[in-house]
Amino acid sequence: MQRALDLAQLGAGTVSPNPMVGAVVVHQNQIIGEGYHQKYGDAHAEVNAINQVIERFNGAHELLANSSIYVTLEPCAHFGKTPPCADLIIKHKIPNVIIGCVDPFGSVNGKGVSRLRDAGIRVDVGVLQQQCIAINRRFFTKVQQQRPYVILKWAQTADAYFSPEDGTQRWISNAPVKQLVHQWRTQEDCILVGKRTARADNPQLNARLSNGRNPLRAVIDKNLDLPAQLHLFDNSIKTFVFNRHKTDVVGNTYYVQIEEFETLLPQYILYQLFLQDVQSLIIEGGARTLQSFIDAKLWDEARIFTSNDFWGNGIRAPRIEGQMQEQHQIGDNHLHILTPFQ
Repeated sequence: MQRALDLAQLGAGTVSPNPMVGAVVVHQNQIIGEGYHQKYGDAHAEVNAINQVIERFNGAHELLANSSIYVTLEPCAHFGKTPPCADLIIKHKIPNVIIGCVDPFGSVNGKGVSRLRDAGIRVDVGVLQQQCIAINRRFFTKVQQQRPYVILKWAQTADAYFSPEDGTQRWISNAPVKQLVHQWRTQEDCILVGKRTARADNPQLNARLSNGRNPLRAVIDKNLDLPAQLHLFDNSIKTFVFNRHKTDVVGNTYYVQIEEFETLLPQYILYQLFLQDVQSLIIEGGARTLQSFIDAKLWDEARIFTSNDFWGNGIRAPRIEGQMQEQHQIGDNHLHILTPFQ
């Protein structure tokens, strides 16, 4: 199962809104086939693992009929973009199926397990269950809470300042941190910033310093004050503009009207992104935008970089409390990763 988990992670950034899944076929305590879900719309992990057995061995069908398959997530039991994996396992008469965790998606939830057991297959559920849930925490959040998984990210000085008071740009993070952040971006579906950050930094919000896909972009611009010359409006990436005045599509810019900005703005934004099948969201600024999601208790991780600089003045960094999960030193920057108190 640990090998299946390692394989599943290889799908990070390419399978959303599907979950990451790994599968391993074992015969007489030897792995004879393995696979993972590589890309949204392509074959699922079980298909790739079983196909590898068929490609590698003569008499593969007899081997499969005397094997076990380990899968990090319950095999699907419905026709989506691909046929049901439960039916494929039944077809090849694999007698033992070991599952990390049940799929919470309504079309699958428990149905894959039932279909396998009804076919006389032995099914064990819950092997490395917490680890299997953890790697798909974005998927589980979207399915169970009907919103994207929210990651807060910011950099602050040693005396807890976020940005200059006058709206100018002043870097806090070092070069290795910037590269790491771009790698993170390839693994998430969308990035959100507020109007002040968009105006002051003119960010591209892409993953140009890392290999992988660019996430979708989103900006809060209540009165549509941002200039059209900003990188956000270059049409290179689908970009949502949350505003009070209009819903429209201009090129690759999607204007989403939200009538109520003073209350429940984080809730409205997350619901609109959920409707667009966005599974995960990084919020990169500004301080007010980040604080609004903290105050609404709508966050799942906070990734905070702290430099050794002392500014003495500026806009204060967001205020947050949470459970420390990880700490890392990256050059002269310190990274703390928090999750909400349970």
